[in-house]
Amino acid sequence: MRGCKVFDGRLETFIKVAESGSFTKAADILYVTPTAVMKQINALEKELSVTLFERTNHGLRITRAGESFLQDARYILEYIERAAQKAMEIEEGEKHRSIRIGTSVMTPAKFILDVWSQIQSRMPTLKIELIPFDNNPVNSVEILKNLGQHIDVVGGLYDENFLKERRCLAAHMYDKKILLAVPVTHALSAEALITPEKLKNRKVLFIHRGWNVYIDKLRDTLENGGIRTEDFEMFNISAYNRAVSENTPIITVEGWEDVHPLLRLIPTSWDDSIPFGVFYSPTPTKLVKKFIDLLRSVAAQ
Repeated sequence: MRGCKVFDGRLETFIKVAESGSFTKAADILYVTPTAVMKQINALEKELSVTLFERTNHGLRITRAGESFLQDARYILEYIERAAQKAMEIEEGEKHRSIRIGTSVMTPAKFILDVWSQIQSRMPTLKIELIPFDNNPVNSVEILKNLGQHIDVVGGLYDENFLKERRCLAAHMYDKKILLAVPVTHALSAEALITPEKLKNRKVLFIHRGWNVYIDKLRDTLENGGIRTEDFEMFNISAYNRAVSENTPIITVEGWEDVHPLLRLIPTSWDDSIPFGVFYSPTPTKLVKKFIDLLRSVAAQ
């Protein structure tokens, strides 16, 4: 056994066989042939001088020695992955660099908190720096067009045209339901559920047409049902102050419950939603690209 070298490729194959209980199933997972899987396991057992699986007419059964090796193999692969990650960061000169996340009242960095434990387990040396910015029409556009200069990533709502106009990319995280924020003094503020019928002949504030196709689609539906709408320029505190001042419901999304203390987010009967993602430059650094790839992996789980 001394000097034995076990490559991580065979370790991964062994783990897949142990978890699936079959050479064929493991081969499907690894996109190789069952014969290739059997050869790797046979070679591994020969090199270790240990029987990892008992072959029977009914299939495979992992041995006690195999169960012990399985626990250690999982740890070894995780350790190798973290060691490789650390080495790459050092080589790239980015070990002490941070991901700079833009944040504002309307674009909080909460999305990173939701997945931080998973990110840190895969990128243990990663540091996060929050960069606050004023969410005004000019500033928000310039930040997205110049991602990578002062801010690396920022979360937000989008559609494909939004990304094209601002010359940035987005890692989709999830969809947010489009809701209604109602001033606490409004007649509908006590409702448990808002339906189009309850809004008929009432006015609702909508972000201007062309900002997002998903919101425009909902606006068309409500207007066809006899609901009056008026534009606001962008999602910011000024728009929500206007809703309170005019005592008028305003379109919003889940997650913005605490934007204004005098507005109440109320569930709606419609199922319309809007994509939420993490924006980044089309030419990201290697560190940012790894971060984005990891976010995508976590979001897909």
